[in-house]
Amino acid sequence: MKCVLFRHGIAVDREEWKGEEAQRPLTPKGEKRAKEAAEGLLRLTIAPTHIVSSPYIRALKTAKILKQICRSRPELQVRDELLPEANPEKLIQFLAGLPEEACVVCVGHEPHLGEAAGVMLSQSTPVVLTSLRA
Repeated sequence: MKCVLFRHGIAVDREEWKGEEAQRPLTPKGEKRAKEAAEGLLRLTIAPTHIVSSPYIRALKTAKILKQICRSRPELQVRDELLPEANPEKLIQFLAGLPEEACVVCVGHEPHLGEAAGVMLSQSTPVVLTSLRA
């Protein structure tokens, strides 16, 4: 399996946001950068079969931008395994259930994605891992 870890685009600053953390949106610059990062992913000839996103608005918007740009028209799933406070092992368990030939883009948050990368790199079964920041 190939797995790309894709951090959500630039979001409104926490200090400026008065709503729920899960609802904190991307900035216009964040949307633009997410689009540029998604286009860069395609230039690397990565063709996702699955896009998996945190349910937080900023991650989901980033995932939808990615899906729109992908020529492969990957399936988009929203998963709690990509929440910022989720145990990275839960994400690994979910990914293990996907087909071996899958190319999965996980759209989420830091430091969760970095922690998940650490777990993946320590596994005995190799995972092709790429990390992008929108």
